Amino acid sequence: MRTDGVSGGGGPIDPATLKELRRTSILHVDMDAFFVSVELRSRPELRGKPVIVGFPSERSVVLSASYEARGVGVKSAMPMAVAMRLCPTAVILEPRHHIYYEVSAELMRMFETITELVEPLSVDEAFLDVGGAIRRLGPPVEIAKLIRRKVSEDLGITASVGIAANKFVAKIASTRCKPDGLLLIEADRTVEYLHSLPVKALWGVGAKTAEVLARLGIRTVADVAATPPAALRKILGASGEHVHRLSMGLDPRPVTPARLEKSIGAEETFAVDTFDDALLHRELLRLSHRTATRLRAGGMLARTVALKLRYADFSTVTRSKTVHTPVDSAQLVYQVASQLLASLGARPMSVRLIGVRLEQLEAAGGAALQLSLDRRDDNWRSAEQALDEVSRKFGSKTVLPARLLEPGTERGPDGAG
Repeated sequence: MRTDGVSGGGGPIDPATLKELRRTSILHVDMDAFFVSVELRSRPELRGKPVIVGFPSERSVVLSASYEARGVGVKSAMPMAVAMRLCPTAVILEPRHHIYYEVSAELMRMFETITELVEPLSVDEAFLDVGGAIRRLGPPVEIAKLIRRKVSEDLGITASVGIAANKFVAKIASTRCKPDGLLLIEADRTVEYLHSLPVKALWGVGAKTAEVLARLGIRTVADVAATPPAALRKILGASGEHVHRLSMGLDPRPVTPARLEKSIGAEETFAVDTFDDALLHRELLRLSHRTATRLRAGGMLARTVALKLRYADFSTVTRSKTVHTPVDSAQLVYQVASQLLASLGARPMSVRLIGVRLEQLEAAGGAALQLSLDRRDDNWRSAEQALDEVSRKFGSKTVLPARLLEPGTERGPDGAG
């Protein structure tokens, strides 16, 4: 069943009805073309046009694409060169990661006003168990409508919501009602619905596995369900039984509330492989600011700084250092990362990619942090907090460290995690 609209409200619900509603109370909420949607808030003239978020470099990749661009075959993670050939009229927008993470934080806070059981999957999607919110806010469908309305009105973007008896089926529902839709798969109709889908709808069944199964006459989820688990195990190995359980709509995993991220990182691929030490340090400073800004936005500190370097032959080296006092300052991250870069000595060949990752994250301790920092470190931290506030008000390029204003830093991201 597909339904769209605005919110309802809670009201008296008898115990039998409440029990029935709670059978189908898992939501998967997924933003539509998230990075593009956030950009269009300040570029409304681009609505309805093909838009790609990414760096216009052949060695970059598509981070997000509007549905108009997707209509001609553009996909996330596709090489930018391929995307631009498929859609030469697309408008290319360089990513503004700090804004996406700010909107993501607002989104997750919004979800937490609905239910304590929120499990983020990425910056733009999450599972919610709304069983405990039904008395207050109404049936799951009404809660989903409320979420979609609040996302639109408060954040200026759109969301698709799948509702089902478990996480796996809710995820399928949201995928199949995109963009800007709502789909409820009732508990009693779960198997019927799943069995109408192609085999690739199952988690763990990619294109190659689907080809293997098709050669054996297994093309739909119903075909998988009709195949003995032992036979699937011979075909797919250890995942065979798991795939069979999913084909019957079985997924016992609960919605697990968010925990601190395990790490925060960013990396850049150079448009041209480089030996230039000044360029490497400039990119290292840029990455330190990007990761530290995310760290502060999440109210976290990092105890370990890691450096990643990929050479022209794609060989990769990593180095890490655990610091005595946890940090959230870009300058301090940069100092450690620079030491790690120096520790590698003379580079055997040109560098293709450089990355920074912050690990061993913990919640910021406020007073304890202030006591542990010397005055110079505290000055850096205060200055960067002021930059955070300026960026929130006026955009990320309003104030930058002087070194990042130097020319010659053309780049294209492999991605940021």
